[in-house]
Amino acid sequence: MHSDVDTLEASFHASQEDYLVNNTKAERDSAPANSDLNKQLADLANTPSELLRLKLVGVGKMLTGIFIVLFGIMIALVMMPVRLGQIIRNQDRLANQKA
Repeated sequence: MHSDVDTLEASFHASQEDYLVNNTKAERDSAPANSDLNKQLADLANTPSELLRLKLVGVGKMLTGIFIVLFGIMIALVMMPVRLGQIIRNQDRLANQKA
């Protein structure tokens, strides 16, 4: 879904350029209701919200990845004292067996 942003954004810019460059301001302003120019304008007005939604999907994926990495680091930090305690206990047992 997020990979579609590049193609949609390129087509959006092309249609925006087509609407603005090929039609003068007077033609755009005097276009009758339900004409092709008004339909193009409506499509242009609706496209950025779709692009924003697709971009937010990518931001959500990045934040999810960051959360997973931080959660893994937290688990490693929580388990470190447990593992250190096991190592110390094993060394104490070895020292007691030698004595």
